[in-house]
Amino acid sequence: MLLASTDDSPAWGLSICRDADLGSGTVYPILDRFKERGWVEPSTEAEPHPGRPPRTYYALTDPGRAQATAALEARRARRVRRPGVAGGTA
Repeated sequence: MLLASTDDSPAWGLSICRDADLGSGTVYPILDRFKERGWVEPSTEAEPHPGRPPRTYYALTDPGRAQATAALEARRARRVRRPGVAGGTA
């Protein structure tokens, strides 16, 4: 989602909700906390489309990218250490 977003394919709130299979009541508070910590930088869509409000795009900052990468690595390490978990050792 955010790690995979690019300038050509930015992430916005509802796309993150869809990709993560989470509700907006979960995703938007997380994005707000990430913004407070300086992990994401929001920007408003320059050219809104008729029939909907402008989107807010979210891009990871360098510290946010480092945090996300570290969290994914820690998650992978936990899964490897847990027997019986997909991807873990038996």
